[in-house]
Amino acid sequence: MSETIDTTKAHPARVYDVLLGGEDHFPVDRAAAAAALAANPRGYLDVRHNRDFMRRAVTRLAAEDGIRQFLDIGTGLPTGENIHQIAQRIVPTARVVYVDHDPAVLAQARALLTSGPEGRTDYVDADLREPARILEQAARTLDFGQPVALCLVAILHFVPDEEAYPLVRELVAALPSGSRLVLTHLTDEMHPEPTRAVQRTYTERGFTFVFRSRADVERFFTDTPGLTPDEPGVVPVHRWNPGPAPAPPAIAPEEFEALDDIGRIRYRDINDVTDDDINVYGATGTKA
Repeated sequence: MSETIDTTKAHPARVYDVLLGGEDHFPVDRAAAAAALAANPRGYLDVRHNRDFMRRAVTRLAAEDGIRQFLDIGTGLPTGENIHQIAQRIVPTARVVYVDHDPAVLAQARALLTSGPEGRTDYVDADLREPARILEQAARTLDFGQPVALCLVAILHFVPDEEAYPLVRELVAALPSGSRLVLTHLTDEMHPEPTRAVQRTYTERGFTFVFRSRADVERFFTDTPGLTPDEPGVVPVHRWNPGPAPAPPAIAPEEFEALDDIGRIRYRDINDVTDDDINVYGATGTKA
């Protein structure tokens, strides 16, 4: 591993893990998540509904659309119900390749991302800005002669316009007809005040987001040759083919009350979401 894990600075993937109720993070990441929750107490719903969108999208693609291969770039830290677990439960022979370049993510992935006996799962240590390397390495596991679902879930808001749109075009160009794009993206269009307050807490810790409007997110589809958005288009993630989110783990009321706000996240039922809670757009598209 060429890089070491810096435990003195918050990292987006690890803060994401905190807000999902995971355990693979450091105190500095927990502090960043706590500051974000102080700015927007229901902000964890963005993260958990982003993840639930991914669950619903992968389920639909595997169960209804015949997709058997998934390329997940910017996978973040492994957590509950990863793409290979969802897809291989439906299609045991499904193939999944995860891509990330953070050393903490790499260490966790090697330990936790184990495939079922019939499918295949691999991990590529690469940055989104290295599409040629990603495609070359992913070809060890994926058959690019058959449809692939390219998953860019909560990753493009870390990339400026001059790089983001060309990167999506290059990656999609390498995929065969019938392939899909699965995409989510942070926005400050719906609720600017709380969203920008959260952004300030992260900026103070060294990382920022490129918020994009619905029209900006639609451009990832309309500016990419051969790619057409699927119904219902670009919508808040909880509005994309909605359905009940899985119930949280059970916990005794007195144990729940003894936890701090961060500790309670994984036990909260996210089915009480409203339009006022969500600041993430999601969509899927099909390549002709």
